[in-house]
Amino acid sequence: MRVLGAAIGILLVAAGGLAVADGFGSSKQTDFFAPGKHQFYVWCARSPDYTAVQIGSSAEDAQMKLYTAAKAAGHAACWPVWQGRIPG
Repeated sequence: MRVLGAAIGILLVAAGGLAVADGFGSSKQTDFFAPGKHQFYVWCARSPDYTAVQIGSSAEDAQMKLYTAAKAAGHAACWPVWQGRIPG
């Protein structure tokens, strides 16, 4: 009986952990498609990496704006990697 109780307890804790993790994942996905300020880590193959913030209608829109700006500045080997949306 104790083993059954322990197993049920473990399952409930695991289910709670999954629900919390799913909530974090859903928020990240919502933020990716939301308009606003997006933060990026810009990885560069031939120059120093840096972080940047870009406003866009989505993370993808902001990413392309940063990529286009880096390319125009002569840094074609740089690619912005989305870190998250910044409130405000």
